[in-house]
Amino acid sequence: MIGSLMMCVSVVILLVGMLAGIAMGITQNFALAPAHAHLNLVGGVLLFLFGLLPAAGTTLLARIQGWLHIVGAVVFPVGVAVVLTKGPAFEAAPIAGALIVVAAMALFAVNVFRTARVSP
Repeated sequence: MIGSLMMCVSVVILLVGMLAGIAMGITQNFALAPAHAHLNLVGGVLLFLFGLLPAAGTTLLARIQGWLHIVGAVVFPVGVAVVLTKGPAFEAAPIAGALIVVAAMALFAVNVFRTARVSP
């Protein structure tokens, strides 16, 4: 089920992000702080929350959203890190990653509105 996979991937990403933060603190080099923040938020927190949706993995839309978010959650912060270390010539990577995450978020919104039930 994609929901369980999203939660498992999110905790791995969050551990990597936390270790990156510790490494930045030890070296006192915070140049990659934006990549660290995006990795933790987009890859760790949001991905886990998306996996909690009861309908996660039960529809094709949910599975597509889950895979898109997993890919975007890796490509986006890695792309930010590459731009920060290698320069603006590599801006296509975080742009592509951000667009993938936005597409996944839009699909998540559709999935929430399709599956949410409001009691009178």
